Amino acid sequence: MRFLLTAPIPPAAPARALRALRARGAAFVAGVLLGAAWIAGPAAAAGPAGAPQRAAPAAPSAAAGVAVKVTPEMIGAGIVSSGVALPPMPPVTGSRDKPVPSWGKPLPYPIVIADRRNNRLIEVTPDKRIVWEFPSPNLKLYRGNEDVNFSPDGRLLAVSEEDNYDVHIVDYEQRAITWTFGVPDTRGKGDLLNYPDDAHLLADGQFLTADIRNCRVLIIDPATSRITTEWGRAGQCRHDPPRHLAWPNGATPLAGGDILVSEISGAWISRITRQGQVLWSVRAPNVRYPSDAFPTVDGKQVIVADFSKPGRVVIFDPATGKRSWEYFVKEGEGALDHPSLARELPDTGDIIVADDLRNRVVVIDRKTRQIIWQYGLTDTKGHRPGLLNYPDGFDLDVFRDWRQPPTAAATGR
Repeated sequence: MRFLLTAPIPPAAPARALRALRARGAAFVAGVLLGAAWIAGPAAAAGPAGAPQRAAPAAPSAAAGVAVKVTPEMIGAGIVSSGVALPPMPPVTGSRDKPVPSWGKPLPYPIVIADRRNNRLIEVTPDKRIVWEFPSPNLKLYRGNEDVNFSPDGRLLAVSEEDNYDVHIVDYEQRAITWTFGVPDTRGKGDLLNYPDDAHLLADGQFLTADIRNCRVLIIDPATSRITTEWGRAGQCRHDPPRHLAWPNGATPLAGGDILVSEISGAWISRITRQGQVLWSVRAPNVRYPSDAFPTVDGKQVIVADFSKPGRVVIFDPATGKRSWEYFVKEGEGALDHPSLARELPDTGDIIVADDLRNRVVVIDRKTRQIIWQYGLTDTKGHRPGLLNYPDGFDLDVFRDWRQPPTAAATGR
């Protein structure tokens, strides 16, 4: 997502690295222990043997930052669960290049949703079954998850938490936090964060996030918790990538390693190489507040949500800056209220959108511009099956075939 502005803004080490990261993180089965480590300081941060270790100092100092007042809105519904008995987990048999068999229209694959104010991740199938869930293990450590994306091998989840001021890696199969960067409820610069948005694990195992209010994009090595790439500077918020960025709220990896950066001020979208070369930088047309731009499935165009009311979704060609498709409804059931993420679906070409403040995720037919699938009851908050509370991000589970979940005997569980 993004933060709501209260004042005007001035104008392939792949598998090997990820396996190693999971192995180092496996000891952190309880998020509570990890939370205690970050708060208690270097001694506690060492954690169990085999856990990911941070080079000295063991963790950023909360004293270097500013404590954030936690409001009831930030706490949301607290620690909640759908209450559904979850089915056995299928093995990973697909990848982004070779996904598991598609379900077809209206939604070709299950989705993991960052259900922000329910403080949980939840996976829903196209037939609306809840098949996987990760409620917060500890509201101090884990609260307000707002963006979620699978690692390239589908076994880990990268998660950002804007108003908890930290980012995490969650082991999907263990349902456990294995790494955290930032100090909960503490904003700051340097190794502290200030409203981190977007979360991706790159092919080399490093973690990508946009640190909005510090006006920078960061790439962090989870093995050492050191920042390896920093674009932009705290306190210098203007559009001049990669030296300066104007409130970036999206950083999306592209095929080949480049990164798509979204800046709130000026609605700028830029494609930047890992080496920091700007390949192009254009304004998203007809968009007031760009949120988390993504490439279209063919990689040739850009799709971006306008985080406004009423919201819209725009697809445009960065070579010309011209719109090729748009969804905009001013009122009624089809209207969007601060949509934070839009993506083009593989196989169907339809558009899936996180409609944050209407508490739903919807699929919009590309041709008819009608909503053809929805999870969440419009304008209704809740955590029971069929309900969401400020869904802020999602990713497609192309890795597991949930159409016919295996039996417990087949999985050995």
